[in-house]
Order: sequence, then structure tokens, then C-alpha cells
Amino acid sequence: MVAAFAIMSAAFADGDMIPELYTADGSDISPPLEWMNCPGGTRSYTIICEDPDAPAGTWIHWIIYNIHPDTMSLDTGVPPDAELYDGTMQGVNSWGRVGYGGPAPPSGTHRYFFRIYAVSTHLDVAPGADLSEVTYAMEDHILDEAVLMGTYTRD
Repeated sequence: MVAAFAIMSAAFADGDMIPELYTADGSDISPPLEWMNCPGGTRSYTIICEDPDAPAGTWIHWIIYNIHPDTMSLDTGVPPDAELYDGTMQGVNSWGRVGYGGPAPPSGTHRYFFRIYAVSTHLDVAPGADLSEVTYAMEDHILDEAVLMGTYTRD
């Protein structure tokens, strides 16, 4: 049996609370992520972090794409640059900023989904793209998807 494509974090387990360090109430830096059991033919990875519980509709916290196929993890605190030293690119989140924006729910408990996509191509999208540009470029090129979900609560 082949093991499933998976994404995890050393900072929190699937379904657990995201530590404050990685939220707008803390240092607002991206958490460490790692993935495994990637499908053959992967040419790049895309990670999209979203909050479907936001009052105004799904809120995009992070879009990072064209991650090199040999990369199997991201360290804590990916810098908020549209293009990183290795060619990885980041898009614009729902705040209109490039890079990661941590959980900042107005109240209550929200869920944050870190979705990683194994993609069969390098996306022909400029640095600083928005969600629609990235998802359109991935269309018909997604080999597999894995999800890590964390929660965060504010009173």
C-alpha cells in the first residue's frame, strides 16, 4: 500500500490550536511545515492557507507557489517577499499583502486550512499573484492535495 500525500507541522497537530506565535496576536510568522509521500511527476508545490469561517467569506491567509519539487519543508517565518531566493513565489493575501498573515478572527474559534497541492508544472504566474491567478494556473495540473487544519480562538 502506498502512503498518502501528507502535510504536517512541528508547531501543531491536525485539528489542534495554532500557537499564538503564528497569529496576529503573536509574531505573525508562518509556521514550520513539512510534507511527504509526494506523487511522481510533481514539478512544483503550492500552499494556500484559508479561513472559511471568516464573516465576509473565505479569508486567504497565505499563497505560496512554485515551491521547488525537491523541497519537502518550509521553515518558520518565511519572509514576506514576492519572490524568494530559490524562485519560490508568494501571492497576495486577503489583507492585500504579499506573504503570510496569521490567524486574526474577530471573535470565536476559526479553522485554518493549510492545503498543499502537488502540481505537474511550474506555474506561469508572476510573483505577487492573487488566488484566482494561482488557482487558474493550477487547473488540470493538480496531481494530489493534502490538508492540515489548525484552529485559533479569540474572545
